Amino acid sequence: MSSNNVQSTPIGGLLRDLHESLIDIVSAMARPQQDEALIREAGITLDRALFPLLVLVERRGPIGVVELADRVGRDYTTVSRQIGKLETLGLVQRQENATDRRVREAVIATKGKRMTSRIDTARERMGRAIFETWNQRDLKNLARLMRKFADAMNENSKARSQ
Repeated sequence: MSSNNVQSTPIGGLLRDLHESLIDIVSAMARPQQDEALIREAGITLDRALFPLLVLVERRGPIGVVELADRVGRDYTTVSRQIGKLETLGLVQRQENATDRRVREAVIATKGKRMTSRIDTARERMGRAIFETWNQRDLKNLARLMRKFADAMNENSKARSQ
């Protein structure tokens, strides 16, 4: 084990700085204006409340309503109604779970995939403005470390819930 690992280093201040940075990032990303700007930049028409669900279905689907609700911090009955709206719009489809037919999952429809592709393109344009002064190495390190952090948080969360 390296002598530079977290176990042998006082990290209280670093954790506080990391936590404050995450609060700032999540707050900025959760602002209604941020979603509205992205929707506008993508040139799509979609209710802002449906936007994160559409993206999650595309990224994590097939996905059940309970898991979706947990990921967005909303009541599952609300999310179920919103998925119904996305289905009515032709953006998602519902299907039976392959192993448990009682469970209905949302999957992205072709029209929804076209919409999320436009969102991805708009997000990239907006991201370029944020990272225009960053060098490639720093950006790659940020992406690598954020993935490592997210994976560790997910693993920790799974371990605590068992």
